[in-house]
Amino acid sequence: MSERKPILVTGGAGYIGSHVVHDLCDLGYEVVILDNFSLGRHENVDERARLIEGDLMSEHDLELAFKDQPEIVFHFAAYKAAGESMVQPQKYAYNNICGTLRLLNMMVDHKVNKFVFSSSAAVYGAPRYLPIDEEHPKNPENYYGYTKLAIEQNLAWYSQIKGLNFAALRYFNATGYDINGRIKGKEKNPANLSPIIMETASGIRQSMQVFGDDYDTEDGTCIRDYIHVNDLSSAHLAAMDYIRKNKENLVINLGTGKGHTVLQMIEAARRVTGREIPYQITDRREGDPPELVASSALAHQKLNWMASHSDLDSIFKTMKEVYLNPVKR
Repeated sequence: MSERKPILVTGGAGYIGSHVVHDLCDLGYEVVILDNFSLGRHENVDERARLIEGDLMSEHDLELAFKDQPEIVFHFAAYKAAGESMVQPQKYAYNNICGTLRLLNMMVDHKVNKFVFSSSAAVYGAPRYLPIDEEHPKNPENYYGYTKLAIEQNLAWYSQIKGLNFAALRYFNATGYDINGRIKGKEKNPANLSPIIMETASGIRQSMQVFGDDYDTEDGTCIRDYIHVNDLSSAHLAAMDYIRKNKENLVINLGTGKGHTVLQMIEAARRVTGREIPYQITDRREGDPPELVASSALAHQKLNWMASHSDLDSIFKTMKEVYLNPVKR
């Protein structure tokens, strides 16, 4: 594929971005990573990629990233802790919104017109019906979700005005680690359930909290749709091919269509790891709906994509390799 232009991946040392970079390199693409390592890890960088340690807010770093005129941009460089976004909205406005707009403007300047965006189910807010499809009303309940929605809206305008072709992929709950064992660096400062479970299993945490056990669900704890990171990566590659081939925009959910409770997740991790996972039941968190499950019918229709690694055993077996069997460095 040497005749092809390189692919730029912002946040390519981060949790999801690093998996996508490895898959792109496996397919023979030339990949350029732009990452400031606020959340990324050097040990997760594919040595076949060219690394620019830099920031979206630096004109110099962006010019370096666009020096070789990338064909397409994958954008993962964002803060993603919903709770933090309600305390520090300025941090999320600066990085997520302003950083993305600077990236889009650089694309316009360099006549790069293909963009795959890491969006989120947080754009929907509390579900009015289940499973949530792409037509569900967008009413984010935290500032993080708002930043993703604002970026999607800007993408639509840049498409209309500047001819940008984009795919916005709305993740539900990303989890797991590389099924091929290529990525071993733990996610930094995780705020989502499965890494917290594994931090407890591995002794990093003494115990964990379960927020409420009085919901109208099978065991009283919240239900969420968990999708393995390798399934997410395959969807990104399929979305890249789609916008290349069809030259039309794509906005899709990425989930499994099946939910699991918090206690089911803890029990699956206990079964796979053989470790005790102490927890305490605490009060509900404000804004936590009882159930969030995706419809990914459109992703199947448009991309012929379905999750294939997102069963709980696969999720926790791959996480066990990172948290309980780390590589000696």
